Amino acid sequence: MRVLIIGSVWVEPTSTAAGSRMLQLLELFLEQGWELTFATTAGPSEHAFDLESLGIRVATIQLNDVTFDTFAKTLSPQLVLFDRFMTEEQFGWRIAEQCPDALRILDTEDLHCLRKARELAVKEQRPYTQQDLISDVAKREIASIYRSDLTLMISTVEMKLLQNFFKVPENLLWYLPFLLERLDANFIPFEDRIHFMSIGNFLHTPNWDATVQLKQHIWPLIRKELPKAELQVFGAYPSEKVKQLDNAKEGFLVKGRAENAMEVIQNAKVLLAPLLFGAGLKGKFIDAMQCGTPSVTTAIGAEGMHEDLPWSGAIAEKHAAFAKAAIELYTQKETWLTAQDNGVKIINTQFQKDTYAESLIAGLQSLSNDLSQHRSHNFTGQMLLHHSMKSTLFMSKWIEAKNAKR
Repeated sequence: MRVLIIGSVWVEPTSTAAGSRMLQLLELFLEQGWELTFATTAGPSEHAFDLESLGIRVATIQLNDVTFDTFAKTLSPQLVLFDRFMTEEQFGWRIAEQCPDALRILDTEDLHCLRKARELAVKEQRPYTQQDLISDVAKREIASIYRSDLTLMISTVEMKLLQNFFKVPENLLWYLPFLLERLDANFIPFEDRIHFMSIGNFLHTPNWDATVQLKQHIWPLIRKELPKAELQVFGAYPSEKVKQLDNAKEGFLVKGRAENAMEVIQNAKVLLAPLLFGAGLKGKFIDAMQCGTPSVTTAIGAEGMHEDLPWSGAIAEKHAAFAKAAIELYTQKETWLTAQDNGVKIINTQFQKDTYAESLIAGLQSLSNDLSQHRSHNFTGQMLLHHSMKSTLFMSKWIEAKNAKR
């Protein structure tokens, strides 16, 4: 099968959970012997994964440019994967026009409208309600899901939200979490670990907010009880305002990008992530559990990751409770070991590649073979595609003409 992946950014598994997720998908497709092309409008990135080393063709494409039409028609993919709903908005209508028989798949990474709704509630200092979901972002995102033949969802919580609140048909959604190998408990022992840590791409607003929570409210409480402890803050793309939080006297150390995230996580004793908003699954906790590093987070941080299993550490909402849980994990070996065991169970129960990979491939092949029938049951999607194609087409043509005059 010829597959075209259209990315809004280059694949950076060392920078974001979305990058890790995309690399897992690409590797799964390669295992089927499929022919892959990854195309993006993004500029060069020094942290991008070398996709060509895996045998994946890479291409740079342009927005609002007729050259993409020729590119797509020449490639003639049988499956097209969009990495975010914005990418589908930009290129979905062109794919539908140039490659009408191609299976169009949307990978949401996380549900943007949910993350934005929660962020708004936090900024306005009030509880989040589902009414916050009714936004322009939601209208765009749900429309994109309907226009696509199938949408890959990384969280069961978001699957249920789409079905129950937005009434998206079940046959348009497919649950696909992180795809991991079985984890064996062979970790650096408690006695050989030191310090607390946090990690997360600072271009992602929830990570910046969590860092502020740590700096202003939580770390002072921990430091008061553990005056020799340090909090090492890692994350790609730290801005000046992030770097200004660095304070050696307080034991609050901003380290910036971790060249090897797993190495720094496995040497830390406890990972802290007081996330007040966000969506999807958090890659930092996957990495922590794979390293045997317990974590303290919020209900939103752990959402969709452990079902009925106990968390690999502690879940706390209030600053005092969060700090207390962090201190207990840091100082009590038995509590720490129990949390570590919980992480192994979560990885080996919720994220096994063998559980999800084979059924996805079979589902994609079945859908590709019966695409006309599948689309006939999605009139709403066909209607949205018709109207969005018209509006986006004329806007794009206007931009093309404008650019040609320069």
